[in-house]
Amino acid sequence: MVKKIIILGGGFAGLQLARHITDDYEVVLIDQYNFHQFQPLLYQVATARLEPSAISFPLRKVFQGNKCVHVRIAKVTEVNTALKVVKTDEGDFNYDYLVIATGCTSNFFGNKQFEQYAFPMKSTNEAIALRNRILLNFEDALSAPPDELEGIMNIVIAGGGPTGVELAGSLAEMKKNVLPKDYPDMDFSRLNIYLVEGQPHTLQNMSEPSQKRSQEYLEALGVKVWLNTLVQDYDGKTITLKDGRAIKTRNMIWTAGVMGNVPPGILAEHIVRGNRIKVDHYNRMEGNSDVFVIGDVSYMETPDFPKGHPQLANVATNQAKHLAANFRRLLKNEQLKEFKYKNPGTMATIGKHKAVVDLPFISFQGRLAWFTWMFLHLMLILSVKNKLMIFINWAISYFTNDTTLRLILLPTKKQVEMSGHEVS
Repeated sequence: MVKKIIILGGGFAGLQLARHITDDYEVVLIDQYNFHQFQPLLYQVATARLEPSAISFPLRKVFQGNKCVHVRIAKVTEVNTALKVVKTDEGDFNYDYLVIATGCTSNFFGNKQFEQYAFPMKSTNEAIALRNRILLNFEDALSAPPDELEGIMNIVIAGGGPTGVELAGSLAEMKKNVLPKDYPDMDFSRLNIYLVEGQPHTLQNMSEPSQKRSQEYLEALGVKVWLNTLVQDYDGKTITLKDGRAIKTRNMIWTAGVMGNVPPGILAEHIVRGNRIKVDHYNRMEGNSDVFVIGDVSYMETPDFPKGHPQLANVATNQAKHLAANFRRLLKNEQLKEFKYKNPGTMATIGKHKAVVDLPFISFQGRLAWFTWMFLHLMLILSVKNKLMIFINWAISYFTNDTTLRLILLPTKKQVEMSGHEVS
């Protein structure tokens, strides 16, 4: 009898696992969205450099012709490992093996004010909402009274990791090259972009040269970089910092932390720091030989990574491919192999010809790093069509310092109703 594997999540880990599992298994891939999203480029959707369709891929399209993989669009309501069943709003699914690959979500560290008023950027929908917010902001600025203008023209990014740095650089280039042409009657010297980071450096997990150069790039673009600075509170109008300073803004973008997106039903004894699920060296949830966890939501301690692997797409992809190989070994009753990860390097882009790259054997910054970043990200895009779309947009932006994607597309009442949410 063919055994069934249920995969929760269509991100990097879940998608790659489903693509590499042998046809000897029946696979059900469950996700609340019908598409895979390329998260490293979400900031370009938020700043109107790319359309959402350029970095999103329909899951059913990916598995066309594969009769062993079945896609189900549903929201998980409970995982019952004792009964080996996954309960969703679209029905129940029994399994022989369960793979949890639900990724991560924004971590507001328990602050309800941040959660209510700040703009996160962990999904395509959130990136579109942020794009609308940024563009509507400048429309509002045209007619805003003087006492409200400061709050409109201040944009604050909380978190100096790769996402925060890349977003700040993109907004700064937008301020310099695009907005003055779109709004010739507006004084953009009053537009302030703040990057607030609690650590002593931006890109805390990269090399010292990359940290230093990334800050220099940002400041050269006009970004106000505030280090060793923690955000204490935000009421939608004013950010209060722990050192007593305050920034008037109605635009706070939250990139300061993530936590695992654990599905309901997983016992608290399996959840560790960062709201991640602890696994052994085979990616099995401890005490459950038929439940595996991969990607950002998994937490595996190894000698090289005593605090767990970094929550990166490359880790998720490698864990997925390794687990697919272990599923083939299970069919043959062979011994499973432990997962071992070698960090190939990290990188971030700040602006045109401004990027930083850390490889195991070398660290470099500047123009070469920027082209390296572009090439590697383009190669990671799934389809040839999407690669071409992104390349054309990047080429246009490169030669014109402009894009033509600044569309404000707000959801209609009917779209909100179809999403299952009530309309006030």
